[in-house]
Amino acid sequence: MKIKPIILDRIYTKHTNYIIDLQMDSNVTFVSGDSGTGKSAVYSFLLEYSSEDSRIRCLNYIDHNKDYKETIRNAKGILFVIDNADLLLNDEMRQYIALDTNNQYIIIGRNPTSLMLSQDEILGLDSVKNDDRTVFSLKKAFG
Repeated sequence: MKIKPIILDRIYTKHTNYIIDLQMDSNVTFVSGDSGTGKSAVYSFLLEYSSEDSRIRCLNYIDHNKDYKETIRNAKGILFVIDNADLLLNDEMRQYIALDTNNQYIIIGRNPTSLMLSQDEILGLDSVKNDDRTVFSLKKAFG
């Protein structure tokens, strides 16, 4: 279910030898891919970037025992970046996120079930070596 981004349509940041350039055209951006493609590295760069932008909050499997569900439900105007979503989000939370019109999400995982996404809304991470830097961006995972 494609809803335009309500917080950010692009995140651009530099970290040592890496550039993160994520263009988002949907309220829920699902990033999938094999191990070793840079998903967790990008998450860690976004976690660092979130200290500069109060609109961004990062969650991962470490938050499993915390009250992350209430954090999401009570938030307004936040871009949540969720790493290892397969471990953190149950079907109930996935359905909530799919219908949430108050916040935006970048979800990193392998299972997009219950998020009501079409195949063209499931993205992969692209990395291109540019001189001495690696640029991470989003690409269609299928097709």
